Amino acid sequence: METERLILRPWVDTDAENLYEYAKDPDVGPAAGWPAHTSVEDSLGVIHGALGLPETYAICLKGNGRAIGSIGLHLNGRTDMTDRDDECELGYWLGKPFWGQGIVPEAVREILRHAFCDLGMRCVWVGYYDGNDKSRRVQEKCGFRYQWTTDEVDVPLMHEVRKHHVSRLTRDEWLADLESAATD
Repeated sequence: METERLILRPWVDTDAENLYEYAKDPDVGPAAGWPAHTSVEDSLGVIHGALGLPETYAICLKGNGRAIGSIGLHLNGRTDMTDRDDECELGYWLGKPFWGQGIVPEAVREILRHAFCDLGMRCVWVGYYDGNDKSRRVQEKCGFRYQWTTDEVDVPLMHEVRKHHVSRLTRDEWLADLESAATD
């Protein structure tokens, strides 16, 4: 998938060094609920595991094709936000040097198009842990509507309990937002 500035493509083994470069930063993974990577081998294992799942993509800048973050849809029971096959959960992260440039909202808009148009989803869910204001702002910019907060959610990879905020965007809301933006 492509946007004006980005290519969203499957992760490959040769992305391990780039992944480690950004995922070792303690400001990146822990905010999203996963520990900072400790080695290139650790990152390769994540590529073979979580990042190798269907509908999980490396966020790459056009021009160099280098992986700088990740975005994906958790489908068919890989989320606790829904048990419906026509709903999914969105997840994303971005390397710190690229924060504040509108890259994640651009990638989210493309993955939403893919979810609603190509995959036939009727709803996309998304969440963020308390204090992750960057993720909250991305969700607001992309039209997600707040649904609920859970005060004590287990974060198994971090061995913690956190406050978790959940939002969603339906296909009808997404279409209405597109129509509204086109008339502005």
